[in-house]
Amino acid sequence: MMLRFLTAGESHGPHLTAIIDGLPAGLKLDIDQINHQLARRQRGYGRGHRMNIEKDRAQITGGLVYGQTTGAPLAILIENRDWKNWQEKWQDGSLSQLTTPRPGHADYSGMLKYGLDDARPILERASARETAARVAVGAVARQLAAAFGVQIGSWVEQIGPVRAQIPELPVPQIWALAEASDTACPDETAAQAMRDQIDAARRAKDTLGGVVVVTALGVPVGLGSHAQWDRRLDARIAAAMLSVQAIKGVEIGPAFENATLPGTQVHDTFLPAQAGEVLRGSNRAGGLEGGMTNGQPLVVRAAMKPIATTGAKMASVNLTDGQPAYAEYQRSDICAVPAAAVVTEAMLAWVLAEALVEKLGGDSLAEMRR
Repeated sequence: MMLRFLTAGESHGPHLTAIIDGLPAGLKLDIDQINHQLARRQRGYGRGHRMNIEKDRAQITGGLVYGQTTGAPLAILIENRDWKNWQEKWQDGSLSQLTTPRPGHADYSGMLKYGLDDARPILERASARETAARVAVGAVARQLAAAFGVQIGSWVEQIGPVRAQIPELPVPQIWALAEASDTACPDETAAQAMRDQIDAARRAKDTLGGVVVVTALGVPVGLGSHAQWDRRLDARIAAAMLSVQAIKGVEIGPAFENATLPGTQVHDTFLPAQAGEVLRGSNRAGGLEGGMTNGQPLVVRAAMKPIATTGAKMASVNLTDGQPAYAEYQRSDICAVPAAAVVTEAMLAWVLAEALVEKLGGDSLAEMRR
């Protein structure tokens, strides 16, 4: 059995749709948990006015009977409330064409790739609005992973130039501090500096990026494989993270810091077993060695570039006549790093659920547990 998903829908279309195929039968889904994750994605200091319009709620329209998965594809629908403000224009063709590509977006490459003279079909699908569907998918994957003792959480480590000092606390406590913050940062001193930076960027009609840390606890040894390049779990995690809009860099553990050190200061030593379990002296590998999980906490960092839509004018070219032009401003966030933490959590949950299904097999949750 293989676990896979697809999403469909445009940013200002009637709704988003997700189809998950390969879920084992017998998984009891909590719709409130899915909606909780959708609500987390909408929060965060620096979000735009769109979040005041949408109230994301998941509707499961297939693959669930008596609250449990059946083994059939699971279908999830999320309404776009902003559709009512766009519906008439979409239907009568009164939306103006966008012929000047915006720097940093998919506009230019998409227009040339598909032979279009209008960027709107590209930007509507490339929009990060699509991540609402992915968060719903990740919330389902999270519930499957939780059935095997896996917990997933995140925090914001950096926004713009402000870097947090992460407290030396058990990881679940760090998650809780991040959850309570509108910047998703567990360091309140840094969180206030982040808010100040976001406010300054808003006044300057600019945007900010940052770094999120996504972690997983309780991950069993041996998910993934060393045997083929596309089965290595670190490669699959990196691909999942980089598939998220505006994520441009990924590291497992402190990978870039590790690159500056000699090997004797990097690799995680083994310690004598306690209670039948071999211990490690550190976790600089970030929970992955040789493409496989090693039983340590998974630690993934993802770098988000500043959002490409800025209120300040950005130079471009009108592709209709080749003349200089300024990119048209589209409503956007100032900073979506806290939301990116939730989306990357969802993608890590997906990869881990996928790997669990591959390793354990079975068409039902009971069979997987056996």
